[in-house]
Amino acid sequence: MIEAARSFLWLNARVLEQRRFLHLFDGGPVEPVTAAVLAYRNDDGGFGHALEPDGRGPTSQPLHTYTALSLFDELGVTDHVGQACDFLTTITNPDGGVPNSLATARDHPHAPWWQVSEDSDLLMTALLASVLHKMGVEHPWLGGATAFCWQRIGDLAKTHPYEANASVRFLDHVPDRPRAEREAQRLGELVRDQGLVDVGEGQAPEGYAAGETHKPNHYAPTPDSLARRWFSDDEMDRDLDELAAAQREDGGWTFPWPAWTPVTTYEWRPVITIEALLTLRAYGRIS
Repeated sequence: MIEAARSFLWLNARVLEQRRFLHLFDGGPVEPVTAAVLAYRNDDGGFGHALEPDGRGPTSQPLHTYTALSLFDELGVTDHVGQACDFLTTITNPDGGVPNSLATARDHPHAPWWQVSEDSDLLMTALLASVLHKMGVEHPWLGGATAFCWQRIGDLAKTHPYEANASVRFLDHVPDRPRAEREAQRLGELVRDQGLVDVGEGQAPEGYAAGETHKPNHYAPTPDSLARRWFSDDEMDRDLDELAAAQREDGGWTFPWPAWTPVTTYEWRPVITIEALLTLRAYGRIS
């Protein structure tokens, strides 16, 4: 499985994913991965340049910045986190939340689901706060963002898969563990009751493309995630079997959402391939 994926990445991946794979699976050094991530950084401390493939163009965006922070966390690198947090401070609303996508995204091509707005967005704020809590970062931005996420998650009565996924990532890493466990239980009930997880039915939620579903492993990419409690052992085992079987003949995995421009197919598939391998390794399916 890993050999086939290695071949796929050498044939198809960006330098970033090639370097990342070498670090994660072949003992490669951290420094080249860090350098590859920093190539996407702007002078304002944020990240752009299609680091997250669905947002083309150079401008710093919240999702690109989250992607960079997640990679720094994976690498154990903290040197550049403060500058990214300083950037977040400049785009944060008074309620502590950040928009899904800044107005500067309008100047360049981006996926239709990138919501250009000034309004605070739980999905984006929760993702950013989650990775900073995971890294143990102390920065003034994080206090207001954390309070915003607690309030929005506590008020959730109806949600969608990506927002629910971001919320449970926040709950996985926020320091107040008893509160996080209570909210995660309630969130899991919402996810199950509203049909926001595919445990074999294959039915996409309203407004999503055919086949664009969230599986148990998307909510619980590691066994210690709070979302793991949402699923039985049989559901999780079946889902991991399906994930392993989804590796294609070329050695890579693919993604369920639409490719709105051809290049995203080639940029997303290596990312998804690495994520699939990490999930399978986390659950002991590969060494």
